Amino acid sequence: MSEPISALNHASFDGIAKVEECGLQGMITLRGNLKDKVLIKAVKDAAGQKVPGQREALVDGDTGVCWMSPDELLVLVPYTEVEAKLSAMNNVLGGTHALAVNVSDARAVFRVSGASAREVMGKVAPVDFSTDMFQPGQIRRSRLAQVAGAFWMDDDQTFRVVCFRSAADYAFKLLKVAAQPGSEVGVY
Repeated sequence: MSEPISALNHASFDGIAKVEECGLQGMITLRGNLKDKVLIKAVKDAAGQKVPGQREALVDGDTGVCWMSPDELLVLVPYTEVEAKLSAMNNVLGGTHALAVNVSDARAVFRVSGASAREVMGKVAPVDFSTDMFQPGQIRRSRLAQVAGAFWMDDDQTFRVVCFRSAADYAFKLLKVAAQPGSEVGVY
């Protein structure tokens, strides 16, 4: 059996911000009634977090939970634990009307960090990244130019970006161009 590798095998670029592919990340898409007590328990058991509120990301390192829509969460766990966490989650969910699926190998994850990270993200996504409007712990599902993506802030200078693995090369190149030295716009 071959060893799993991430979409771009830790590609990175240093410009006005650092852009790097994060490597393998365990991800479970969970769909269901986010107020269901059984679903809430399954999330807590898997990620150690409560169910987040609208546009909230409760993430610590490679573990956490992100709100994706009124009936969908993205549960983050270490890549090596995803199958065990998914199995345990499905056992807890039992007869509950819910769907939990391992999407780890279908996604790519990037980190955009540094003092100009907001500027880089502002060039590629139609979101107000001012400190009043977008803060650590918030998440958005939007566009990264021509592809779908989701992103949240781990701290005030670090974004994590998730996109489909099939668009990883495009997303990396897009972020790399937005982070080119000398491309500061001065908006954020």
